[in-house]
Amino acid sequence: MNFIITLLVNAGVLLGMTYVLPSVRVKNYGTAIVVALVIGLLNATLGWVLRVPLNVVTLGFLSFFVHLVVTAVMIKLADKLFDDFEVTGFVPALIIALVMAIVGVIL
Repeated sequence: MNFIITLLVNAGVLLGMTYVLPSVRVKNYGTAIVVALVIGLLNATLGWVLRVPLNVVTLGFLSFFVHLVVTAVMIKLADKLFDDFEVTGFVPALIIALVMAIVGVIL
């Protein structure tokens, strides 16, 4: 149940960021749900593979920043996978990752 709520909230964050950032485009809420699911799956698989060596190199001191950067990379990867989801630039992807992290902490 927690996964579904997190998924729906992250989709809401993605859709909300289209109104805040002009360089982010999501077609509709259904697309946002699918994109949020793919970002979550990419973070759980490929993101974990990227995070572990980076956390070892930084000795875990920069874990939050490593997580943000890796999530932003996964958002850009999801951007390449979907035609109805577009993020122009890395900074908007980083902002989306930061907002998702803040909302995740609040949840």
